[in-house]
Amino acid sequence: MYAPNFAAPQSIDDAVRMLGADGAKPLSGGTDLIVQMRSGRNRPDHIVDLKKVPGLIGIKAEGAGFRVGAATSGAQLGEDKALVAAYPGIVEGAELIGSTQVQGRASLAGNLCNASPAADSVPAMAACGVKAVVVGPNGEREVAVQDIPVSPGKTSLTKGEFVKEFVLPALPANSGDAYLRFIPRTEMDIAVVGAGVQIQLAGDGTIAKASVWLGAVAPTIVEVDASCLIGTKLDDAAMAKLDAAAQAVCNPIDDKRGTIEYRTKVAGVMARRTAEIAFKRAGAR
Repeated sequence: MYAPNFAAPQSIDDAVRMLGADGAKPLSGGTDLIVQMRSGRNRPDHIVDLKKVPGLIGIKAEGAGFRVGAATSGAQLGEDKALVAAYPGIVEGAELIGSTQVQGRASLAGNLCNASPAADSVPAMAACGVKAVVVGPNGEREVAVQDIPVSPGKTSLTKGEFVKEFVLPALPANSGDAYLRFIPRTEMDIAVVGAGVQIQLAGDGTIAKASVWLGAVAPTIVEVDASCLIGTKLDDAAMAKLDAAAQAVCNPIDDKRGTIEYRTKVAGVMARRTAEIAFKRAGAR
C-alpha cells in the first residue's frame, strides 16, 4: 500500500533540507497534489507540508504593495479588503480555484507550481508584475511568476527550492486589473481561456500602460502585445487590434473543452472583455 513519509517543518532551513531528499514534494494547499496522489499520477516518497513555516500564511501591506505568504488560502485573500481593493483581478483569479470548500485550502503557490496552463491565478498575477520569492539551498531569489512554469506540470524550481511568498508591487496610480475566464459549465471547471489584464491611465484618460496575459491557450501562459491600446480609450479600432494580437499568440490544443479554432477565437473575445473591466476600474480610481 502506498504510504509516503509526511513532515511539517517549522523553519525555512528545515523545509529546504527536507525538500532536497529524492522523491520529495512540497504541500502548500494540497488541492492538486492530493488528487494526483489518489489517482496515481503523482507518487512522491516524501510530503513536506509548508504551512507551519513562519511567513508562509498571511498578507502584509508593504508600502503601497503587499507580500502574500505562499500557502495563504484563496478564502483569506478574498477576506482581505485592502488587497481586494488594490488588486481585484488577482483575487478574482484566486477565487476561481475550485469550490467554496476548496478555497479554504487552495493557495497561490500550489496553483502556480502545479504548472497547469489553465491555472486561474497566474495570468492575473503576471499582468500585475507579481514576483515569487523562491528559497532553496542557494539562498533566496525573486522570480517573475510567469517564469516559474516551463511546461505543463513542470517548473523552473530546482531540487530543494520552494516558493516562500509573493511580492505584489506598489499599485500604479490610475490603474485597474481584472481576470476573466471562459468555461464550458457555470462553475468549477477548467478554463478554455483565461485572461488577466492591468491597465494604467494617463491624466487625459487614455491608456498609458497595458499588460495582457492569457492562460489555457499554450503550454504556458503567454503575453499579448498590448501596444495597440496605448494612447487610446479602448475605441473599436484598438479593441479589434487587441483581439487580433490575442489570437496571434495562441498555440492551443484540441480537447473536450474546445478545438484549436474555438480556443483561439475565444482568446480574442476574453482579452477584449477583460480589458474593458480593467479600464473601467482604472478610471474609477
